[in-house]
Amino acid sequence: MHSSSQITPRCLINRDGRLDYYESFLSEPDVWLNKLENQLKWRQDTITMFGKTHPIPRLQAWYGWPEATYTYSRIKLKPNKWTANLLALKRICEKFAEASFQGVLCNLYRDGRDYAALHSDNEPELGERPVIASLSLGAERKFKLRHSDGEIVEIWPKSGSLIVMSGRLQECWKHELPKSLKIKDIRLNLTFRPIIYQGLWLPT
Repeated sequence: MHSSSQITPRCLINRDGRLDYYESFLSEPDVWLNKLENQLKWRQDTITMFGKTHPIPRLQAWYGWPEATYTYSRIKLKPNKWTANLLALKRICEKFAEASFQGVLCNLYRDGRDYAALHSDNEPELGERPVIASLSLGAERKFKLRHSDGEIVEIWPKSGSLIVMSGRLQECWKHELPKSLKIKDIRLNLTFRPIIYQGLWLPT
Protein backbone atom coordinates (compact mmCIF):
# COMPACT_ATOMS: atom_id res chain seq x y z
CA MET A 1 0.00 0.00 0.00
CA HIS A 2 1.11 3.54 -0.63
CA SER A 3 1.81 6.05 2.10
CA SER A 4 -0.62 8.93 2.50
CA SER A 5 1.94 11.38 1.09
CA GLN A 6 1.79 9.56 -2.25
CA ILE A 7 -2.00 9.82 -2.65
CA THR A 8 -3.72 13.02 -3.72
CA PRO A 9 -7.48 12.88 -4.36
CA ARG A 10 -9.32 14.63 -7.17
CA CYS A 11 -12.81 15.89 -6.41
CA LEU A 12 -14.87 14.89 -9.46
CA ILE A 13 -18.33 15.74 -8.07
CA ASN A 14 -19.05 18.47 -5.56
CA ARG A 15 -22.74 19.17 -6.16
CA ASP A 16 -25.51 17.48 -4.18
CA GLY A 17 -22.93 15.18 -2.68
CA ARG A 18 -19.23 14.59 -3.18
CA LEU A 19 -17.07 12.11 -5.06
CA ASP A 20 -13.31 11.97 -4.50
CA TYR A 21 -11.07 9.88 -6.73
CA TYR A 22 -7.71 8.48 -5.58
CA GLU A 23 -6.07 7.18 -8.73
CA SER A 24 -2.99 5.54 -7.18
CA PHE A 25 -4.41 4.15 -3.97
CA LEU A 26 -3.02 0.60 -3.92
CA SER A 27 0.40 -0.51 -5.03
CA GLU A 28 0.62 -3.94 -6.72
CA PRO A 29 -3.09 -4.06 -7.66
CA ASP A 30 -2.59 -7.26 -9.69
CA VAL A 31 -1.34 -9.04 -6.57
CA TRP A 32 -4.42 -7.92 -4.64
CA LEU A 33 -6.69 -8.96 -7.51
CA ASN A 34 -5.25 -12.47 -7.56
CA LYS A 35 -5.51 -12.84 -3.78
CA LEU A 36 -9.10 -11.71 -3.55
CA GLU A 37 -10.37 -13.48 -6.66
CA ASN A 38 -9.15 -16.79 -5.27
CA GLN A 39 -9.88 -16.30 -1.56
CA LEU A 40 -13.38 -14.86 -1.46
CA LYS A 41 -16.57 -16.95 -1.36
CA TRP A 42 -18.27 -15.91 -4.56
CA ARG A 43 -21.95 -16.59 -5.25
CA GLN A 44 -24.42 -15.74 -8.00
CA ASP A 45 -27.76 -14.59 -6.67
CA THR A 46 -31.01 -14.16 -8.56
CA ILE A 47 -33.30 -11.17 -8.89
CA THR A 48 -36.99 -11.08 -9.76
CA MET A 49 -38.23 -8.29 -12.03
CA PHE A 50 -41.67 -8.03 -13.61
CA GLY A 51 -42.50 -11.53 -12.41
CA LYS A 52 -39.44 -13.17 -13.95
CA THR A 53 -36.37 -14.43 -12.08
CA HIS A 54 -32.91 -13.94 -13.53
CA PRO A 55 -29.33 -14.49 -12.30
CA ILE A 56 -27.72 -11.16 -11.47
CA PRO A 57 -25.04 -10.36 -14.10
CA ARG A 58 -22.00 -10.70 -11.81
CA LEU A 59 -20.70 -12.71 -8.88
CA GLN A 60 -20.77 -11.24 -5.39
CA ALA A 61 -19.72 -11.85 -1.80
CA TRP A 62 -20.69 -9.97 1.37
CA TYR A 63 -18.28 -9.75 4.33
CA GLY A 64 -18.67 -8.00 7.65
CA TRP A 65 -19.41 -8.25 11.35
CA PRO A 66 -21.84 -11.06 12.35
CA GLU A 67 -24.88 -8.74 12.67
CA ALA A 68 -24.17 -6.91 9.40
CA THR A 69 -26.92 -8.43 7.25
CA TYR A 70 -27.47 -6.39 4.11
CA THR A 71 -30.49 -6.45 1.81
CA TYR A 72 -30.87 -4.87 -1.63
CA SER A 73 -33.34 -5.64 -4.43
CA ARG A 74 -34.87 -8.28 -2.10
CA ILE A 75 -31.54 -10.13 -1.96
CA LYS A 76 -30.65 -10.77 1.68
CA LEU A 77 -26.92 -11.18 2.27
CA LYS A 78 -25.65 -12.67 5.51
CA PRO A 79 -22.02 -11.76 6.14
CA ASN A 80 -19.05 -14.00 5.71
CA LYS A 81 -16.41 -13.51 8.39
CA TRP A 82 -13.84 -10.82 7.62
CA THR A 83 -10.65 -12.14 6.03
CA ALA A 84 -7.28 -10.71 7.03
CA ASN A 85 -6.87 -9.12 3.58
CA LEU A 86 -10.29 -7.47 3.64
CA LEU A 87 -9.70 -6.16 7.15
CA ALA A 88 -6.39 -4.65 6.06
CA LEU A 89 -8.07 -2.91 3.13
CA LYS A 90 -10.95 -1.80 5.34
CA ARG A 91 -8.62 -0.07 7.79
CA ILE A 92 -6.79 1.95 5.17
CA CYS A 93 -10.03 2.86 3.34
CA GLU A 94 -11.46 4.10 6.65
CA LYS A 95 -8.44 6.33 7.10
CA PHE A 96 -8.84 8.05 3.74
CA ALA A 97 -12.65 8.15 3.76
CA GLU A 98 -12.67 9.41 7.36
CA ALA A 99 -15.50 6.96 8.08
CA SER A 100 -16.16 3.59 9.72
CA PHE A 101 -17.24 0.55 7.71
CA GLN A 102 -18.98 -2.54 9.05
CA GLY A 103 -19.29 -4.51 5.81
CA VAL A 104 -18.01 -4.78 2.26
CA LEU A 105 -19.87 -5.87 -0.86
CA CYS A 106 -17.46 -7.55 -3.26
CA ASN A 107 -18.46 -7.75 -6.93
CA LEU A 108 -16.66 -9.83 -9.55
CA TYR A 109 -17.33 -8.88 -13.17
CA ARG A 110 -16.01 -11.81 -15.18
CA ASP A 111 -15.87 -9.82 -18.41
CA GLY A 112 -17.74 -7.00 -20.12
CA ARG A 113 -20.98 -8.98 -20.27
CA ASP A 114 -21.29 -8.64 -16.48
CA TYR A 115 -22.57 -5.27 -15.30
CA ALA A 116 -24.42 -3.28 -12.63
CA ALA A 117 -27.60 -1.46 -13.64
CA LEU A 118 -28.36 2.15 -12.69
CA HIS A 119 -29.04 2.38 -8.95
CA SER A 120 -28.33 4.22 -5.71
CA ASP A 121 -26.86 2.71 -2.55
CA ASN A 122 -29.66 4.02 -0.37
CA GLU A 123 -30.84 0.99 1.63
CA PRO A 124 -32.08 1.80 5.17
CA GLU A 125 -29.30 -0.14 6.90
CA LEU A 126 -26.72 2.21 5.38
CA GLY A 127 -28.14 5.17 7.31
CA GLU A 128 -28.60 8.71 6.05
CA ARG A 129 -26.01 10.14 3.68
CA PRO A 130 -23.64 7.16 3.89
CA VAL A 131 -19.95 7.36 3.11
CA ILE A 132 -19.04 4.53 0.73
CA ALA A 133 -15.50 3.64 -0.34
CA SER A 134 -15.24 1.82 -3.67
CA LEU A 135 -11.94 0.08 -4.52
CA SER A 136 -11.38 -1.11 -8.11
CA LEU A 137 -9.06 -3.89 -9.28
CA GLY A 138 -8.56 -5.32 -12.76
CA ALA A 139 -10.03 -4.15 -16.05
CA GLU A 140 -10.67 -0.42 -16.50
CA ARG A 141 -14.38 0.06 -17.14
CA LYS A 142 -16.70 3.04 -17.40
CA PHE A 143 -18.33 4.07 -14.10
CA LYS A 144 -21.27 6.30 -14.96
CA LEU A 145 -23.17 8.62 -12.60
CA ARG A 146 -26.43 10.36 -13.46
CA HIS A 147 -27.86 13.26 -11.44
CA SER A 148 -31.62 13.48 -10.94
CA ASP A 149 -31.59 16.53 -13.25
CA GLY A 150 -29.92 14.53 -16.04
CA GLU A 151 -26.27 15.59 -15.65
CA ILE A 152 -23.88 12.73 -16.41
CA VAL A 153 -20.36 12.16 -15.08
CA GLU A 154 -18.23 9.33 -16.46
CA ILE A 155 -15.11 7.94 -14.78
CA TRP A 156 -12.73 5.16 -15.86
CA PRO A 157 -11.30 3.97 -12.51
CA LYS A 158 -7.82 2.53 -12.85
CA SER A 159 -6.84 -0.74 -11.21
CA GLY A 160 -5.85 0.04 -7.64
CA SER A 161 -7.88 3.25 -7.47
CA LEU A 162 -10.35 4.33 -4.78
CA ILE A 163 -13.58 6.31 -5.09
CA VAL A 164 -15.15 7.83 -1.97
CA MET A 165 -18.81 8.85 -2.24
CA SER A 166 -20.31 10.99 0.52
CA GLY A 167 -22.88 13.60 1.47
CA ARG A 168 -26.11 13.58 -0.55
CA LEU A 169 -24.59 11.63 -3.44
CA GLN A 170 -26.84 8.57 -2.98
CA GLU A 171 -29.91 10.82 -2.71
CA CYS A 172 -29.26 12.90 -5.81
CA TRP A 173 -27.19 10.66 -8.09
CA LYS A 174 -27.47 7.12 -9.39
CA HIS A 175 -24.56 5.11 -10.72
CA GLU A 176 -23.92 2.09 -12.93
CA LEU A 177 -21.24 -0.07 -14.51
CA PRO A 178 -22.55 -0.48 -18.08
CA LYS A 179 -22.14 -3.61 -20.14
CA SER A 180 -19.22 -3.51 -22.61
CA LEU A 181 -18.62 -6.46 -24.92
CA LYS A 182 -15.14 -5.12 -25.73
CA ILE A 183 -13.95 -5.92 -22.21
CA LYS A 184 -12.52 -9.44 -21.95
CA ASP A 185 -10.80 -9.26 -18.55
CA ILE A 186 -12.17 -9.42 -15.03
CA ARG A 187 -12.88 -6.48 -12.77
CA LEU A 188 -13.17 -6.82 -9.01
CA ASN A 189 -14.82 -4.07 -7.00
CA LEU A 190 -15.00 -3.72 -3.21
CA THR A 191 -17.52 -1.26 -1.76
CA PHE A 192 -16.98 -0.70 1.95
CA ARG A 193 -20.21 0.37 3.66
CA PRO A 194 -21.56 1.49 7.05
CA ILE A 195 -24.26 -0.73 8.56
CA ILE A 196 -26.90 0.07 11.19
CA TYR A 197 -28.29 -2.84 13.22
CA GLN A 198 -31.42 -2.36 15.35
CA GLY A 199 -30.96 1.38 15.21
CA LEU A 200 -27.33 1.32 16.29
CA TRP A 201 -24.03 1.46 14.43
CA LEU A 202 -22.12 -1.81 14.58
CA PRO A 203 -18.54 -1.92 15.92
CA THR A 204 -15.76 -0.91 13.56
